[in-house]
Amino acid sequence: MMRKMILRLTALALATTGLASVASAHDPDEWYAGGATGAVAGAKPHFVPAPPRTSAESKGPFRKFVIRGATLIDGTGAPPRGPMDIVVEGNRITAVTQAGWPGLPQKADREPRDFDYEIDATGMYVMPGFVDTHVHTPANDKAPDVSYAYKLWLAHGVTTVRGVPLADPAVASSEKNRSAANEIAAPRIFNYQTLGAGWSGGPIDSAEKARLWVRWAAKNNIDGIKFFNRPEETPEIITAAIDEAHKNKMGTVAHLAQTGVANFNGRNAGDAHLDTITHYYGHMESLLNGSTIQKFPLDYNYNNEQHRFGDIAEIWDEVYPANSPQWQEYLEHQKENHVTFNPTFNIYAASRDLMRARNADWQNKYTTPQLWNYFQSTRDNHGSYFYDWTTENEFAWNRFYRNFFDLVNGYKNIGGRVTVGTDSGFIFKVYGFAYVEELELFREAGFSPLEILRSATMWGAEEAWGPKGVPAPTGVVRPGMLADMVIVKENPLANLKTLYGTGHSRLNPETNKQEMVGGVSYTIKDGVVYDAKKLLAEVADMVASEKARLNQPGAPAPNPNQ
Repeated sequence: MMRKMILRLTALALATTGLASVASAHDPDEWYAGGATGAVAGAKPHFVPAPPRTSAESKGPFRKFVIRGATLIDGTGAPPRGPMDIVVEGNRITAVTQAGWPGLPQKADREPRDFDYEIDATGMYVMPGFVDTHVHTPANDKAPDVSYAYKLWLAHGVTTVRGVPLADPAVASSEKNRSAANEIAAPRIFNYQTLGAGWSGGPIDSAEKARLWVRWAAKNNIDGIKFFNRPEETPEIITAAIDEAHKNKMGTVAHLAQTGVANFNGRNAGDAHLDTITHYYGHMESLLNGSTIQKFPLDYNYNNEQHRFGDIAEIWDEVYPANSPQWQEYLEHQKENHVTFNPTFNIYAASRDLMRARNADWQNKYTTPQLWNYFQSTRDNHGSYFYDWTTENEFAWNRFYRNFFDLVNGYKNIGGRVTVGTDSGFIFKVYGFAYVEELELFREAGFSPLEILRSATMWGAEEAWGPKGVPAPTGVVRPGMLADMVIVKENPLANLKTLYGTGHSRLNPETNKQEMVGGVSYTIKDGVVYDAKKLLAEVADMVASEKARLNQPGAPAPNPNQ
């Protein structure tokens, strides 16, 4: 009886509210559509829009500006080349030209000379702006306003994000438009929502109702659909919504949760022509050896977060071996269906090494006290599931990751598209910093550095823009593309760690002392030049202010000497 009541209330919430991040449960009878988990209990959090962009953190766009003498990594997988000059007019790249030869002086006073702004990037590296295809912004339970996430993304070179969802439909739509107009310091925004979010047409309880919502969404600034495999999202409803989405040039992505995966796994989703599978859900369930449902413990309860996240990894020894014929057939089948894999390795990485995630260098300076509190293990915060996290839990997750890494790397190796997403704001993962960790995990999975940057740029842009039926205008540095770029002092192909906002610790041979090097120098989005160091300083000030206002210490310092 109670279960039926909960499901009815859930359906009502889906029809009358937008999506939001998860908050602590204050009133168990209040239900709303949770941004990262589906329908959950608790008071609906409030999203505070970003403040206007200021000249202190950004400059431009300009009539014409030039990046001089850089080494270019263009995003296509091509090797670095340089020195190169890159000319931007307004928000478009208009020229990419060789500026000289390695080891020789560059010609002084070279064209163009009629520029309004110039960046001397001699010895530096330029890449396309990074794309994060799985994000949520923090509500007031995690940060004072959403610019906390925006600035951390930009400070780490992320110029495009796909919100799944970013926030509730009204806020996400407004922030998308404000970012497009460069009114705020924020990446480009793609606005995905779940079935039923934002409209007043009632629960999505039939295939026809799903089609009606999709047509409504297409007219209301929504770019795509995020499915959760919730009990009310039957295979028939999801399949109809996917079909209608494609007719309306909208994208589709699914978190194939355990609540529905027995009837709609990764293979089923591919056959329904889903565009993207995000996370690991649905893949291993398609590769079970000798059964069709994972062997859950008899006392398993999905709503118990430690059960949900502790036991899922135990599937590692229930599947066909990596690279077996069944394994390869699944990958080939998904490739034939043009499914994109968006693994979000980082968001569950704490499961295999909790201590490392909890004590990351950036937690003290860049994690708001609200977000730090949210990360602490409780029974009513999503992703705070480390109630009694043991060596055995971490063992299972490490074995699971071996399979997951092999699966994703194998998909890339046969020509499948793999993109970079983070899902930050949960499980000790902080916006921006988690993106670089995701790149490092791609390396552990077997991707080469150039393959990683292709996934982070060109492939991510293709995933975001592809459903619209137009070529991606970002993701590659070449004439005619939108001016979204990242400029760094260190070679990211040699060491991805230098992309972290906290930098990389290196011994200075002259002083015999450790020093921090690296970090992004400039992020260019739509022809606007952002000083990444200033953005980080603004975030650090925000965190310090919140600690003082709330009289809370937040995360402990990682090293008293730093």
